[in-house]
Amino acid sequence: MRSYLLALCCLLLGACSNLPPAIQDAPLYDLSYRQASQNLASYKEAPVRWGGVIIDVENEQDYTLVQVLSYPLGNYGRPLTDETGEGRFVFKSTEFLDPAIYAKNTEITVAGVLKGDIERSVGKKTMRLPLVAATTLYQWPAYELNSPYGYGGYGGFGYGPYNSFYGYYPYYWGGFYRPYPYYRYR
Repeated sequence: MRSYLLALCCLLLGACSNLPPAIQDAPLYDLSYRQASQNLASYKEAPVRWGGVIIDVENEQDYTLVQVLSYPLGNYGRPLTDETGEGRFVFKSTEFLDPAIYAKNTEITVAGVLKGDIERSVGKKTMRLPLVAATTLYQWPAYELNSPYGYGGYGGFGYGPYNSFYGYYPYYWGGFYRPYPYYRYR
């Protein structure tokens, strides 16, 4: 039993260790989207870490512009898409970003420097959006249901608090206990 607990602790501690440090750790002064959008001129050249959902990808000859719907970030920098969107921003990357990989509705977190604003059309309206020169990008894996029934399962026999056949609690496999959905990364 101890070896299982040790293995579980190691997995939990190492779960987010593959994140780039610029994404996992906020800058010293964590400038939010709302603060910056109110007065872009005073925050020019400030380091930012923003994230959200990709709306559009435009590839130019020497750079790529990606328009993102901004959301607040969670503990490790993942956009909290269940909260209200804050607005749009554009980040500029000197690398070619393939629109098939950086697809619409993909969650992304960007670390970089706020360079001012850029004019973009949203429908028939022209807007000035904050522009970030990206230094680090992280595209988050998507959640999907593992089972068409929305849950993992139980091993052993019976569903009561005690398994009368074996005399112990039934062991658990899969995601969450019923009826909660089981999510996995793809």
